Amino acid sequence: MNLAAFLFTFAAMINQATIDRIFDAAQIVDVVSDFVTLRKRGVNYVGLCPFHDDKTPSFYVSPAKGLCKCFACGKGGNAVHFIMEHEQLSYPEALKYLAKKYGIEIKERELTHEEQQIQNERESLFVVNSFARDYFRQILTRHVDGRSIGMAYFRQRGFRDDIIEKFQLGYSTDSHDALAQEALSKGYRKEYLIKTGLCYETDDHRLRDRFWGRVIFPIHTLSGKVVAFGGRVLSGATKGVKVKYVNSPESEIYHKSNELYGIYFAKQAIVKQDRCYLVEGYTDVISMFQSGVENVVASSGTALTPGQIKLIHRFTNNITILYDGDAAGIHASLRGIDMLLEEGMNIKVCLLPDGEDPDSYARAHTSDEFRTFIAEHETDFIRFKTHLLLEDVGKDPIKRAELIGNLVQSISVIPEAIIRDVYIKECAQLLHIEDKLLVSEVAKRREQYAEKHPPRPVSTTPYTASPADNATTPKSTVTNPPVAPPSHPDEYVSLIPQEGKEEQAFYRYERQILQMVVRYGEQVMCMMEDEDGNRQPVTVIEFVIDSLREDDLAFHNPLHRQMLNQAAAHLNEESFVARHYFVTYPDPNISRLSSDLLSDRYQLSKYHSKYQKVVADDERLDELIPRLMLDFKNAIVSAEIKHTLSALQDPAVANDNERCDELFRHYRRMHDIQREMVKRLGDRVLL
Repeated sequence: MNLAAFLFTFAAMINQATIDRIFDAAQIVDVVSDFVTLRKRGVNYVGLCPFHDDKTPSFYVSPAKGLCKCFACGKGGNAVHFIMEHEQLSYPEALKYLAKKYGIEIKERELTHEEQQIQNERESLFVVNSFARDYFRQILTRHVDGRSIGMAYFRQRGFRDDIIEKFQLGYSTDSHDALAQEALSKGYRKEYLIKTGLCYETDDHRLRDRFWGRVIFPIHTLSGKVVAFGGRVLSGATKGVKVKYVNSPESEIYHKSNELYGIYFAKQAIVKQDRCYLVEGYTDVISMFQSGVENVVASSGTALTPGQIKLIHRFTNNITILYDGDAAGIHASLRGIDMLLEEGMNIKVCLLPDGEDPDSYARAHTSDEFRTFIAEHETDFIRFKTHLLLEDVGKDPIKRAELIGNLVQSISVIPEAIIRDVYIKECAQLLHIEDKLLVSEVAKRREQYAEKHPPRPVSTTPYTASPADNATTPKSTVTNPPVAPPSHPDEYVSLIPQEGKEEQAFYRYERQILQMVVRYGEQVMCMMEDEDGNRQPVTVIEFVIDSLREDDLAFHNPLHRQMLNQAAAHLNEESFVARHYFVTYPDPNISRLSSDLLSDRYQLSKYHSKYQKVVADDERLDELIPRLMLDFKNAIVSAEIKHTLSALQDPAVANDNERCDELFRHYRRMHDIQREMVKRLGDRVLL
C-alpha cells in the first residue's frame, strides 16, 4: 500500500458511532464561541465573521439547527465544518479536534498488519522530530552556547522572544553528535534518527548530527506537526562549513515539493485576506509575520512545484510574489509562475527597493506601510514578464521572437478564455504587434497541448448507478460532454456545458429538489397504488427517483447525482434520516452543501417566490414536489434542445452524416418529452 492509499484509508477509520457521538457533543455555539464573541439575537447568536474582515456582525449561529453561516461571505456549516475552515484541518483531523475538546475516545476500525506498520513508522518519525524540536529549543534557551550564539543571532535579526517561541526556533551546538547521544540515551531508535534525516551514519558506523553548529528552523505541516528542519550555519561559531543552509532530506513524512515554510502559521490569515504572499526564505516569513503581515509563506529557496501550488490554492486564488530584485532569481522562478497560471490563479509580482529583501523591509516598516507599498507597486505577472524580458532582448530580432514565444507559452496555459484574451491584447500593445499573431500562436500552443493531453472520449453509454448506489437510481440517455460522478465510474453525458450552469433555470430547480431530499427525504409525501391496486406510501426520495426515471432524466450536477444515489442506497434502513446522514457525511463537499441547504436563511424563495413556503411547511410536499419536478424537467429538456440545435449548426457536425443523424434523433426525442411535460404543466402545447 502506498502512502496516498494509506492516508485515504486512514480518513475512513473513525467509525460512525464515534462520529455520531462527536456531532451530538459538539454544540455549535460552544464551538464557535472559542473563536468568535457571540451575542444572542432572538433564537440565534450573531458575531463578527472570522473568515473575512467583518465590520458589522454578519455571522449567525443557530443552536436549534446546529449550524453557522456568514451572510456576507457565505462560509459556515456545522461544528466540524467550522473547525475545518477556521483551523484549516481535514475532515478526520477536525473530528479528532472536537473529540479531544469533549473528551471523546476515538474508536477506529482495526488496521491490517501492513497499515499498522505504515502508521507506526510514520508516527515514530513524527515523535522523533518532536523530540528534536524540543531539544533544539532547550539548547537555545538554556545552554550557554545557545544563549550566547543562537539567541544572539535571532535577536540581531530583530526577532522578538514571542516570535522565537511561536516559530519554535532552536539551536544545535558545534558538537557533532550531541543530539544523537541524547536521543539514544532516551530510548529513541537509531533507524528513526537516520530516517528523519536528523542524523546520518558514517563509514565507520558512527552516528553524526546533521545540523550541528546551526540555528534551527522547524518546518511544520498544515496541522502543526514538525515534518522537517532547516539549519543555518553561523560562521562565527563553526569554521570550515561551506553550505549556508542545510535541510532535512526526503523521508516517509517529508517531501520538500509538497511543503511550504510557514503555512501552518499563515493559513488562517491567507483565508481571511484571500491572498498569499510568497517569499524565498525562513527569515523573510518570520520578519513579515512579526511586522503584522501574517499571510506569508516561503518556497525555501526552490522553484515552485505543483504540490506547493496546490497547497496555496486550497486557501486562496490570489498570490503575490515578492522579489528582492535579484535578476537571476527572478528568471529562475518564471517556470514555476507559469504553473501557477495553469492552475488558474491570479498572480501579481512586486519588486522591493534596491538592496532590500522581505526580511529587511519588514524589519524597517510597519505592516500597513508594507501592505501599502505592495498595493502601489505590484503588477500582474504577464505585464511584469513582458517588461522583464523586453529589457533583455534589445533590438535583436531573434531574441524578440523568443520573447514572443515565451509570452505565448505563458498565456496559452491560462484556463480562462476571457483572461487569455485580455492578456493577448495587452501584450500586443506592449510589443507593438498585431494581436491576431498572438491569437494564432496561443491557439496553436493550446492545440499542441490538447494533442498531448487528449480528453476522455465522449460516452454514449446510458447513465446507470453502480450496485453500491442502488438499482433504483434513474438512468439518462442524454448525450453530451462526459461528467463522471465521483461515486462510480459510469459517465453521465449531456450537451449542456458544466460552466455557467448555476445561472440556468434547470440548475436552480435541481438544487431546490436536492434541498427537499436533504430536508425531508425519508418522509412520506403521498400514497400511490401499486400494480395490484394496493395503496403504498411514497417517500420524497422515491418520488424524485421515479419522476426522473419516468423521462430517462438525471441531475446534471455530479455532486447532486452522487447525493441522490446515496439517498436511494440507504433509504430502506430503519435509522436513515436524510438531514443527519448528509450533514455528517465524510465527504466535506457533501456535508457542506447539505448544511447550506438546511440553513434557515437558505429559502427556495431565493430563486422563485412561488416556492417560498416549501422550507417551512412540510405538509404541502405532495403539492410542491411534483410541480417542482415538472419545472426542473421542462427546464433541463429546454436546455438540451437549445444546446443540441447549437451543436447541429457546427460545420464539422454538418459534414458528419452519422453525428448529424444522432443529434437530430436526440433533438426529436427531447422535443417529444417536452411536449408531454408541457401537457402535464397545463401550458400551451408546442407545434
